[in-house]
Amino acid sequence: MTDSDEGTRDDAAGAEGDHGDGDEHGGHHPHREEFHEDPVGHTRATAGMTVSELVDGYGDAGIGAAAVNEAGDVLAEMFDDEDCTVFLSLAGAMVPAGMRRIVADLIRDGYVDALVTTGANLTHDSIEAIGGKHHHGRTHDPEKTPREHDEELRDEGVDRIYNVYLPQEHFADFEGHLREEVFPALEADSDIEEASGAGDGAVSIADLTRELGRANAEVNERDDVPEGPGVAAAAYECDVPIYCPAVQDSVLGLQAWMYAQTAEFTLDALADMTELTDLAFDADDAGCLLVGGGVPKNFTLQTMLVTPRAYDYAVQITMDPEATGGLSGASLDEARSWGKLEKDARNASVYGDATVMLPMLIAAARERVE
Repeated sequence: MTDSDEGTRDDAAGAEGDHGDGDEHGGHHPHREEFHEDPVGHTRATAGMTVSELVDGYGDAGIGAAAVNEAGDVLAEMFDDEDCTVFLSLAGAMVPAGMRRIVADLIRDGYVDALVTTGANLTHDSIEAIGGKHHHGRTHDPEKTPREHDEELRDEGVDRIYNVYLPQEHFADFEGHLREEVFPALEADSDIEEASGAGDGAVSIADLTRELGRANAEVNERDDVPEGPGVAAAAYECDVPIYCPAVQDSVLGLQAWMYAQTAEFTLDALADMTELTDLAFDADDAGCLLVGGGVPKNFTLQTMLVTPRAYDYAVQITMDPEATGGLSGASLDEARSWGKLEKDARNASVYGDATVMLPMLIAAARERVE
């Protein structure tokens, strides 16, 4: 091969590298997406900035920060839509963990049209409404094994929810509250309905939660309790229904069952379905904020399966992975396949501790709307 032949070959190889399909040395693929229009930026964190400004800045970043920013956008749009009926699903130990006031304020300020939650959250909400308190605790004692630590708490009459303690005597106070202020009124109403031929004497779970809210508000004011009357009371005062589809899975449900053993009183687990689906059916737009998973999440989402519509907005906060196939970690895109979300619905998922993420998202969304 002559020198001139070798030079010609090098020129040809260079030309192929410049105009071909690209290679590891930086060649540009003709079908590659152009990225210069949307580069990743860098979030700022400065003294005096608001929560909304921080969440807005997350939009410049990637990974979890970008998801929080998107969720903030969807939530703000949902809250700002005057025609949107908003369903809040609340699972997990949110009241014992200190999220009670956030939820009550959302209800009082008109951001929630229906609450779906657990009997446990309503139990702990009521305990605080009538004067009980949850306390900071420890997950373990460094001088004891974890088992020994919880055995000691058992002997001392203290229930532990991770790093939150609750003295067991508060449950006795709660039982008295139900038997004196809540159940007799429900029993009287059911007797009146049965005598008039309007029903079979059973009451709906929504009736129970409504009466619970009334009693919580009344006792809270009567006894001048320093803590506010809470979630159920706010819902009662604002005529926002509370649905508790697994109420029997709680101290509230357990006490209702015990009372029913010696009284003409029972709960109708299906009675709420008509009221809830009517609310969804009549909505112009519908949105849901799903905090945690479990029964409240599915109960909220499945409501749309018996209506001609689906959710237009959806935001979920969860720590559960999608890959296990469980409902708590199921993505909102998966919910779209079931017809629970509209095809063009705006939705976002945030993966993290709800006690951290919920206040951030609510503060950011409220700041934008208000």
